Amino acid sequence: MAVGGEGPYVIAADGRRYLDGSSGAGVSSLGYSQTRIIEAICDQARRLAFCYNANFTTEPAERLAEELARLAPGNLNWVFPGSGGSESMDGAMKLARQYHLDAGQPGRTRFITRRQSYHGCTVGALGVGVNPIRRTPFEPLLRDPIEVSPCYEYRDRLDGESREEFGARLVLEIDDAIERAGPGTVAALIAEPIVAATSGAVGPVPGYFQGIRRVCDKHGVLLILDEIFTGVWRTGTFLACEQEGVVPDIAVIAKSLAAGYQPISALLVGDRVFETLADRRGYFMHGHTYGSHATACAAALATLQVIQDEGLDRNVRERGAEIMAGLRGRFRDHPHVGDIRGRGMMFGLELVADRATKAPFASERLAWMNVARAALEQGLLCYPMGGTIDGVVGDHVLLAPPYIYGSGHVEEMLDKLATAIDVGLSRPGPSL
Repeated sequence: MAVGGEGPYVIAADGRRYLDGSSGAGVSSLGYSQTRIIEAICDQARRLAFCYNANFTTEPAERLAEELARLAPGNLNWVFPGSGGSESMDGAMKLARQYHLDAGQPGRTRFITRRQSYHGCTVGALGVGVNPIRRTPFEPLLRDPIEVSPCYEYRDRLDGESREEFGARLVLEIDDAIERAGPGTVAALIAEPIVAATSGAVGPVPGYFQGIRRVCDKHGVLLILDEIFTGVWRTGTFLACEQEGVVPDIAVIAKSLAAGYQPISALLVGDRVFETLADRRGYFMHGHTYGSHATACAAALATLQVIQDEGLDRNVRERGAEIMAGLRGRFRDHPHVGDIRGRGMMFGLELVADRATKAPFASERLAWMNVARAALEQGLLCYPMGGTIDGVVGDHVLLAPPYIYGSGHVEEMLDKLATAIDVGLSRPGPSL
């Protein structure tokens, strides 16, 4: 049982301290004792904790929207706050649908998504994810997306194929998928700039997202980028897509937006989408009771201010480079670490039975779970997951440390992770 926190440490009821190497699930990006955010929450709660958004707006909601529009790239000038990533992904899907309705194209109802994608656990968001572990029990309730290949260079780039050729092949697959579906039937393509939980920080090859942007524009398809995990400087820029040279029509942000101090998410919406709704119906047919929650908006605004005032965006880049160098130094030749990847302060280590052949561990061994338990024994919180390759087979460890890490935290994390991987993989299987 967790009873407290200090900096990047979670404190349990027995007094033991756990170094957080994954910000929980990529959420607690400023650690557990950021007093400026706590004070902002208390101040707002004393004035007005909540007011139903169908009747009123509030100062923190308006200020947060202005700040997000300022920080977001391109023409993402409009903001629709929500209470969590899954909720806002549903909102993005509904927004895409209403955009096409209001633009006079009611036949656009389908979504393109990549295999091994995950965009949330509501029925809508789960329906545009392709991850068997999460989907299978609820399959009768879910929509049928158009599936295309992920940009999974470690396993899918062909021998002799350059990174650019690999990316171009995947973009052509998307183009062909839209043609087969019928260009007038596809509403949007949804993708994470860097795949988080399902595959462990799998990033794109150069030019891949620029190619996707061109294909979407060619066919009148909206581009929705799921920046729930990668947004708010997790990868070194406010949105990860900035490093790809693209601006989506809709971006979804959540986890680091209030760093876990309050539940909040947001849609960042481009001018074209907003203006189409404004000129036709005049409003977005969507909303949740706790959307634009005044206290949550105050927490998010304080979070953005702390990151900028304390230069934590720079720390993400600098400390991230230090962590990547440390991971490569310790695990480059490890017999059971096949790939080390990541950006900013988001890293993945793919675990393999045989490094030379890239052969995965048998799924029933649950290697990821053994590593997770060994890490806990060492006092380290990380984010291991199974089903890395196809939703069933494969194991990885995802790391996403709080932005407040210092060099001492980096060394502690690396030491404990090295022990956890060796100890965990020496065990034949978990005791379920």
